[in-house]
Amino acid sequence: MNRSARRPELERGIGWLGAGAILAGTVIGTGIFLVPSTIARETGAVWAVFLVWAVGGLLSLAGALSYAELGAAFSEAGGEYVFLRRAYGPLWGFLFGWQQVVIGKTGAIAGIATAFAIFLGYFVHDLDQSVWRSSVAGLDLTLTGVQLTALASILVFSLLNYGGVVLGSEVQIVLTLLKVGAIVALAALGLVCGEGEWEHFSGAAAASAPIGIESFGAALAAALWAYDGWNNVTMIGAEIRHPQRTIPRVLIFGIISVMAVYLLINLAYFYVLPFAEVRQSERLAQDMASAALGEWGGRAITVAAIVSTLAALNGAILSGARVSYAMARDGLFFRHMGDIDPVHRTPAKALIVQGLAAGGLILVLGRDEQAFERLFSYAIFGAWTFYGITALAVIVLRHRQPALPRPYRTLGYPWVPLAFFLVACAFCTGMVMQRPRETGLGLALLAGGLPFYAYWRFRMKSGSGGGIE
Repeated sequence: MNRSARRPELERGIGWLGAGAILAGTVIGTGIFLVPSTIARETGAVWAVFLVWAVGGLLSLAGALSYAELGAAFSEAGGEYVFLRRAYGPLWGFLFGWQQVVIGKTGAIAGIATAFAIFLGYFVHDLDQSVWRSSVAGLDLTLTGVQLTALASILVFSLLNYGGVVLGSEVQIVLTLLKVGAIVALAALGLVCGEGEWEHFSGAAAASAPIGIESFGAALAAALWAYDGWNNVTMIGAEIRHPQRTIPRVLIFGIISVMAVYLLINLAYFYVLPFAEVRQSERLAQDMASAALGEWGGRAITVAAIVSTLAALNGAILSGARVSYAMARDGLFFRHMGDIDPVHRTPAKALIVQGLAAGGLILVLGRDEQAFERLFSYAIFGAWTFYGITALAVIVLRHRQPALPRPYRTLGYPWVPLAFFLVACAFCTGMVMQRPRETGLGLALLAGGLPFYAYWRFRMKSGSGGGIE
């Protein structure tokens, strides 16, 4: 038996419920509490808000249908990294993984952890105040309670996921059920409390002006951000039981379920609050809960937001480490990032490095809200670039590998993956036009990975390093 045969492997310990919780838990994050106001401001009409949510859901479903074929055919760790490597070669897989490690997934983890700390500040006063201050080489260094809380949350959930994928998925199931249950309960209470009026819908529709393409596009971009995260399920393909059946079902029914939840809570928002208040609200969920249920309602929805961010954080940490793990196993990243803990059968070193990288972003950018906004601009642009070419990989692989076993074939092929690819192109083009500086820096970060790719490829070819020994 050679050395590679003795290496521990990831455990297929995630069932359909755990996989579904990872999808719903990472998709339903902070967006549904904030984005409806943005969409209302852009569109100016209630019917248009619901149209945007429906179109965003259908577009996400098109992406999920495309990914379902790839995930069922390649049930490995790494998600897009694996799909892109198979379709276009190792460079494209590496660039996706590089983007995830440098800013995509680590930036998302840092942002979600910070959002959790900000929501917690609703109950813990002065959490945004400095708890430590020092001066080094003339630079003033500070650490706020928000930063410290965000760092602690990353540490806790990284340790939970270090303890085993079954433990991580069970935590995800509990948090996601609590989150979805709270949102559905809030919507139901809002619709039956008697404080709302159905005239809020007809009145806003009558007063609305025609909606321009630019405004609709901006609103749709906000909705797509709220739907983002469904691809995380494919990153843990090596740990899902019966992946050929589970991955397609979770992707398809998961997106449909998320869309239903989003439409339901929006119905409650506009039933309880007049359209003008929805447009102006900076804390829409809290305002709706307070109007419908009183002060305790505002507190309850804040607790729901805290649980929501924790579920998104756990899902991001669990799935993100599998990308750098897969890269290391193929020799395109630091070799020991591909190590599996022999007891817990988790990518322990990948989890540790991921947590350290996300923590570093919090320390550097955590006091600057605009810095975090720029960070997400880099990350979102990079993510949608790869979403588009990954969907197109369905068509590429059908031509390059026609004999490949495909337990699931994309419904509506080739129009569904092609449509999603075109939407991704339009999304990225819009970002380039609206935020040329941020997207330019995002492309520069991607290009910064090329020397590392060349180095690791050289080591693989020379036999001095690489993945599986």
